Amino acid sequence: MLGLIIGFLFSASDDLDAVANTCLAAAIALGMSGVSSAYVSEVAERKHQLEKLQDAMITDLSDTKYGAAARWVPHLLALVNGSAPLVFCLLIISPLWFAQSGTVLPMPPLQVSILIAFALIFVLGVLLGGIAEVSWLRSGIQTILVAAITVALIYALTT
Repeated sequence: MLGLIIGFLFSASDDLDAVANTCLAAAIALGMSGVSSAYVSEVAERKHQLEKLQDAMITDLSDTKYGAAARWVPHLLALVNGSAPLVFCLLIISPLWFAQSGTVLPMPPLQVSILIAFALIFVLGVLLGGIAEVSWLRSGIQTILVAAITVALIYALTT
């Protein structure tokens, strides 16, 4: 989403409806891609693990809690894998909708969206740093640097 918004910013597009609709379409596509890819891969992985365990135990586990979990966990993981990027994208493009509704923003809506994207990227880095038990600040800064490099590459290749 950051890449799309940066691309629109550098192209100096004034059509906020086109920007918002394009970003929303990309957000929906990203969410659907996350759901479908996670579902397909998780179903295959869980089925493989269940069959492997059944072979090792020489028994059918289909009617057990483990068998049931092997069937419903892919649904849950697919939902999370698809909804997380969708929600983040919707947060990032929300200033575009606010601007369309006439809400006065402190700066142009694309710039507000970029700030939100960078803030979310930093928070993601902080969370990942906590999981990895490394410096949350360093991890947050590293993710911001990756985003900044991405913006620089987009700028270099599109202008």
